[in-house]
This record gives sequence, C-alpha cells and structure tokens, in this order.
Amino acid sequence: MIPKDIFEKVRRIEITTNRLVSDIFAGQYHSVFKGRGMEFDEVREYQIGDDIRSIDWNVTARTGIPYIKKFVEEREMTVMVMVDASPSCQFATVREIKAKLAAQIAAVLAFSAIRNNDKIGLVIFTDEIERFIPPRKGKGHVLRIIREVLGFEPRGRGTNIANVVEFFTKIMARHSVCFVISDFFEGKAMDLSTAPDFVKPMTIANRRHDMIAVTLNDPCECELPDCGLVSIQDAETNERVIVDTSDPLVRGTYHQRALMRLEGRERLFRSMGVDHIDIWTDVPYAERLIQFFAQRRKRQR
Repeated sequence: MIPKDIFEKVRRIEITTNRLVSDIFAGQYHSVFKGRGMEFDEVREYQIGDDIRSIDWNVTARTGIPYIKKFVEEREMTVMVMVDASPSCQFATVREIKAKLAAQIAAVLAFSAIRNNDKIGLVIFTDEIERFIPPRKGKGHVLRIIREVLGFEPRGRGTNIANVVEFFTKIMARHSVCFVISDFFEGKAMDLSTAPDFVKPMTIANRRHDMIAVTLNDPCECELPDCGLVSIQDAETNERVIVDTSDPLVRGTYHQRALMRLEGRERLFRSMGVDHIDIWTDVPYAERLIQFFAQRRKRQR
C-alpha cells in the first residue's frame, strides 16, 4: 500500500512533468539522444555504387546474384537514472530540497524516455547500492521509479559515485544513456587537493555509454549569510564546526573556495568528456534542462 503523502507527491510530479515533457522535451529528446549502432533490416540486390563491404556473401552464393545487407539506425535506447540518496541531498535553503529536485528531474527524463519508446531504469545509491530497478518500458514502470525516488529510506550515510558507476558498467553491456543525479559531495565537500575517486570509472564508462552528470547545488554552499556564530554539521560525517559568519574574511574565504570547487568540477567533467547540467535549488530546473537540450542539439548539427 502506497502512503497517501507519497501518492499525492507522485501525482503532482506526474502532472507537472508530463506537461513539461509534452510541451518542450518530446522532440528535443528524440533529436539529442540517438541510438548507437545499426540493426539489420533486409537484403536487396547490389547496385552500382553500393559499398562492397555490405555484400551478403551467403545470399549471393545461394542465388548467384550479388546482394547487400541493408541496415537501419537502431532507435530504441536504454536510459539509466542514478540518484544520490545520501543525507547531503536532504538539504536546501530556498525553494525545494535537492532530493525532491532529483525526483522531478528523474520524472522528466523517465517520461521523455517512454515517449520515445525507450527503456528506463533506476539505481538509488549512497555509499552503497541501495536499490536497482532494471530498465523497462511503460507508464506504470515510470510511476514506480518516481515513487521509489520520493519514498526511499537509505541505509548508507555517505556518497560513493565511483561504486555506482562501476556497478552500472557491469550490468549494462550495451550502449546506454546514463544520468548521474547527485550533489557530488564525497568526503570533505571543500577538499580541493585530490581528484575524486569517480574520475577513472566515469571516464571508462563514458567510452561505451553516454554519461551525463546532473549536479545539485544550493546558494548557501557558495555564500554564507551574515548571522553570527553558527554551528554547522556535516550531514554525512556528523562532524560539527563553529563558524563566525559575521567575519568578512571567513565569508570571503568560503566563497572563494566554493568558486574554485565549482570551476574545478566543470573542468573535470570537460576533461572526461562528460556532459554536465548544473541544477540550483533557487532556479527552476526546467530552465537548466532546456538549456542543456538546446546546447547539445546545436553541438550535434
């Protein structure tokens, strides 16, 4: 039995995202994400100018007439949505918490996928694989995915993106489109000294699959408000520190390090060849998704 509050949330998200998919994403999704590879269609007689590498030698030998294999683009795809359910995603200082944004984005992607007759799957992760729903088609399947993202109670307290990407590459042999929805906070959020552990596995995965990072951000992660002494607790490690937010030097240092982290992350994804969508809790997520679809379509022309 689905709890009433979860059912109502799923229904609201379904109405909102369905309208968004219908009005905006249906055509763009189809043009931006294309199946990789070709599938056999039929054989026909060889014509002057055909590529001799396409000759079907078995049919040619049987008939005594040269035939070639005709292929069509393989349109059906598999889309995997991997959602970070760690405690740091239960946070926001404006509009909606990151976890709810993740559910809404997952819903838009899922409804877009089934409109295009694609399969959609889900992985919920923290520092472990919490839930895996194999890719399938159908509206009922999409609604199940949204329910899982909204109502799931994780066991883990940390974040391990490398682990979930490695899991994805093991279970998905064929080319797939994969959205990793996370705030990408692993360990100490402001640690800029070393490259994240997910760099190597995500780079390897991106060679076979279409990896897209959807990063969840909140303005307070970049700008500290001036409100005196504040006790701040890390949601994943439970570590507490006292911060004097009235000190301009403290706020300035915090801001500069945050900018360095964001810029470094952007460079990192670019170097990996991974597309990146920045989502902020104070900006409607649809605007960012529209921008991503438009830029990607323009790049592919």
